[in-house]
Parts: sequence; C-alpha cells; structure tokens
Amino acid sequence: MLPILKNQDSQDRSNQTVPKRDSDESSSPYFNHNGNKINFISLGCPRNLVDSEVMLGILLKAGYEVAPSLEEADYLVINTCGFLEASRQESMDTVQDVLAQRKKTAKLIVTGCMVQTHSDVLKTTFPGIDYLLGSGDVEGILQAVQSTQKGEIVSSARSYLEAGEVPRRLSTPKHFAYLKIAEGCRKRCAYCVIPTIKGPLKSKSKEQILKEFNLLLNQGVKEVILIAQDLGDYGKDQGAKKLTALLDLLQSMLEIKQDFWLRLLYLYPDEITDELIAVMKSDKRICSYLDMPIQHVNNQLLKSMRRMTSKEDIVEIITKLRREVPDVVIRTSLIVGFPGETEEQFEELVQFVQDHPLDNVGIFKFSREPGSHAYDLPNQISDEVKEARYHRLMQVQKKVVKKYLKKMIGKKIPVVVEGYHPETNLLMIGRHMGQCPDIDGQVLINDGRKVKGFGQVYTVEITDVADYDLVGHVL
Repeated sequence: MLPILKNQDSQDRSNQTVPKRDSDESSSPYFNHNGNKINFISLGCPRNLVDSEVMLGILLKAGYEVAPSLEEADYLVINTCGFLEASRQESMDTVQDVLAQRKKTAKLIVTGCMVQTHSDVLKTTFPGIDYLLGSGDVEGILQAVQSTQKGEIVSSARSYLEAGEVPRRLSTPKHFAYLKIAEGCRKRCAYCVIPTIKGPLKSKSKEQILKEFNLLLNQGVKEVILIAQDLGDYGKDQGAKKLTALLDLLQSMLEIKQDFWLRLLYLYPDEITDELIAVMKSDKRICSYLDMPIQHVNNQLLKSMRRMTSKEDIVEIITKLRREVPDVVIRTSLIVGFPGETEEQFEELVQFVQDHPLDNVGIFKFSREPGSHAYDLPNQISDEVKEARYHRLMQVQKKVVKKYLKKMIGKKIPVVVEGYHPETNLLMIGRHMGQCPDIDGQVLINDGRKVKGFGQVYTVEITDVADYDLVGHVL
C-alpha cells in the first residue's frame, strides 16, 4: 500500500476563515527545485482515488519517489472533491493545512472536481498554489509537476477514464482495489450537480475493463470493487439497452477461473432486475451486497427529486432481494430536509426504515447546491429542522442496525483479515462480504492466533456486537 492519504478530517476547522497567503512569485518554490519526492492527498469518492492512483503511477514511472510524509515532500498533490458545500470546505481546509505544513521549497499541485468548478475561488484564496489541474486532465500531472512556472490545465474534459497503457499504482491494501468502469452521469436528479461537474456519461470499453480486471487479479488483488456514478447506466452512452452491457461485462468477468470477490457500487432500484439477481445468485464470487441509493420514500418528494422510482417500486425490490438472495446486504443513502419535506413525509421515511430494515444507511442533510434544480425550489427547510431530522433518523437506524447485527452472533462467516486494529495490536480487523471498505462497519477479531497473513480469508465465529462492528474469533 502506497501512502495516498484519503478523506482528511476537516470537521474541527469548518467554521474557521481561510487566510490568504503571500502571492509574491519571486519567493515561489519552483525557482530552486532539486528533489523528486511526491505526496498525495485524495479527497472524496473512490473514483477520485482511482484518478489519484493513475497520477501516482505516471509520476513513479517518470522517476519520482513517494515521500514518507507531507513535510518531506518536494511535490504535493491534492485531489479535491467539489460535490457538496461540505466537500468544498474540506478541500479548502486541506489546501490551507498543506500550505502551512509544507517545506518552503515544496510545490503544490491542486487537481480534481473543485478545480473544475471553482478554480477562481482556489486561485484567489490561495496564491500559494503552484499549479491547477482539471478533473479530466489527469494525464497532465507530469507537465504540472515539471512546470517551471505557475500554471493550469483545466480543459473541457470534466472526467477521466484510464485507457491503453497508462500506468496506475494502487494505494489500497494489496488485497482489494477499485475498478472504474464509467464516469459522468445521464440522470438529472434535482439535488445533484454531478452531471455539471463530471459531464455526461462516458463508459469504458469492455475490452479495457477486462484488461484492467485481469491485471488487478495478476497483481494479487482478491476483491475488485466496480465503481461508476451509476453502474446500471454502463454502456448506455454506446447504445446498450437496460442492463445488457453490465450483465455482459459481469458474465465475462465470471468466466475467469480464479478466486475473487466482486462488489457492485452503485445501482439504482429501477436497475436491479431479475436478470441481475440471477447473475448474483449464479456465482458466490459476486458479493451479496448492493449499494442502492433511494434518497426518500414519499412519492411526492421522489417526484420532486426527479427520481425514477416510487415507494412501491422500492418496497418491491427490497422484498424481492431479501427473498431471492437471503444473505444480501443492502446499503442505501437517504436525504432529510429536501425542499418541501413536511413533518408527515419525514415520519413516513422514519417508519419505512423500521418496516423495511436496511443493513447500512448513509443519512445526509439536503445541501442547497448552486446549479442544481432543487436550489430554486420553494419551501426550503431550515438548518435547525434538517439537523433535528438527521439526528432522529440516525437514532432510529442505529437501533435497526443493532438488531440486525445481533442476529449475526453465533454465525461462522468468511472474513478477509486486513491487519491490526489502529489503536491496539491486541485486536485485528477484517470484513465479511457484506462490508465495503471505508464506508461500512468491520469485524473486530479478538483472537487471531490462527492468522498467518493479512489480506487472506479466514472463517470467523461472531460472538458479540460493538456499535456498528461485529466481534469474533478466527476458527
């Protein structure tokens, strides 16, 4: 695993103002530059992380080396997220911190979604940034690093898909990796600005995906996580109907006679068809796991959100999944405080979470994003009401999860053991098939004497529950 830092915590700094830095170019670091050590910070989603890994691969191939710490780096690259106001604040906080901590001769390159949409804000606030690189201009990283003067490459290419022989260096633990199969989005959900930031849907060719998939397996990767803004739309920009392209891709992957876990992120409820369920049931290597964003269940709000499903559709697909794939783990995301959400509509959502328990739920307060359709909708909800609804739904979901996890006690399940607990070597941590890296709970292993190596699958007996995590010992 190479040190790309991910998702830096900016919570404690969210109310601080961001000071401007000295813009005197004569003191700029690149006039007397000798070192070749680089350090990456990747913010936001796994798709961003894949872009960071490609940039890292390009630089390593060109002879640069990884710096063990930020302070030792000659070049610093921050891959920003610009999805929500909170994401942009985190990006700004991270730039501020890096400028404060870097050595005086270090050069700072800022790239990613926030550069694509808010480069003027970054330039005005932080004159100390040396180079700006757009979210679709990943392959310009070498030019950005080698430039002898301030500059930017921000083209109309808003998203990036690896193709051909472009190098990529994984930063995840060696046993799992993300595989990006598409970028951009063809949906027009009222609250979302992804189509503006990332552009229209662009799918990678099946041949390129299979090439990358085989490369990952040959590198020893045991879990491949397929990612896109929306897996269900894969190939539709190239004329595919419904899920035909995705199903064909999955079938081709499953023809490879190797052991692996294949995980699917993200599929909308209307895209989870009988054919997809049949493929999931046909091969145990596909994790019985689906990230299915539903956002709400009130039909009036779903229509206002420009979603393509109804409450009845959502209930039907959850019921079918539970029946057809009994061990399926369903993750979703919900929004509270969307414009016009009444107390009754919110209570309908609360009741739904209790009546149709979902294994993992990410709850978000509606963020009023300029450029989104929902920005100008009437009846905007106050921050106080959003906050109250957020905490109420979180409490309800916590009880649901605790009840679900307790059902796991006594079960013996396959778990990939990933390493020691960050706080103590007396515990190990791992994940079962229903737990996705970085976003779900883990399995805490209090007896790992039989573990011979990390990144391998062992049978673990679950003995207890700790908040969102399971506790067990290796058999």
